[in-house]
Amino acid sequence: MIALIRDYGPQLLRGAWLTIVLAVVSMLIAMVVGLGIALLSSSRFLAVRILIRAYVDFFRGTPLLLQLFFIYFVFPEAGVYLSPVVAGVSALSLNYAAYLSEVYRATIDAVDHGQWESATTLGMSRALAFRRIVFPQAFKIAVPPVGNYFIAIFKDTALVSTITVQELMFRTDSLASTTYEYLPLYTVAFVMYFAISYPASLLVRWFERRLSRRVSVSTPAGV
Repeated sequence: MIALIRDYGPQLLRGAWLTIVLAVVSMLIAMVVGLGIALLSSSRFLAVRILIRAYVDFFRGTPLLLQLFFIYFVFPEAGVYLSPVVAGVSALSLNYAAYLSEVYRATIDAVDHGQWESATTLGMSRALAFRRIVFPQAFKIAVPPVGNYFIAIFKDTALVSTITVQELMFRTDSLASTTYEYLPLYTVAFVMYFAISYPASLLVRWFERRLSRRVSVSTPAGV
């Protein structure tokens, strides 16, 4: 076991690093896109609301793996060629943006409508009221589910190994299929995935506590 880790550890670590990069980049994109989708879902234009609803329902109603294959294998038939990494990030981002948009929409709706009225009374525009009053409170509510999706995306990066992205799962599977050391290699992969996701979950909890204190202090007393 020790010799195997010594021989193949560097390859697995490179795969783990790519897994982290894929997860973080995809999640950041998904958070931004998801917020945009959530805001557009309340557009006064019916056509926009229909398109947004179709997007969310499509990506939530179809498997992520199929979306990944479609982007990587079908898009080239339309002249759109993406590298495995870009295709993987695109699929993860688009899929998670659909889920996060629903989280944002629900948390924004959860903020008491009186907050809008109080902010307007203080002379704030609707955009300023959203940025300074409503969104901080909505984001505080959204942190736990967003944090759960952040942990989940680390594990879902394993799917991009199917299009030859050399992240942790791809490298583990490649080494196991050539060395036949299935038990030790897959055990190490288990440990490495847990070593990534568990500290991330602790970070999310810390951020949730910190944000809770910060919002309670920064929210105006009369709002």
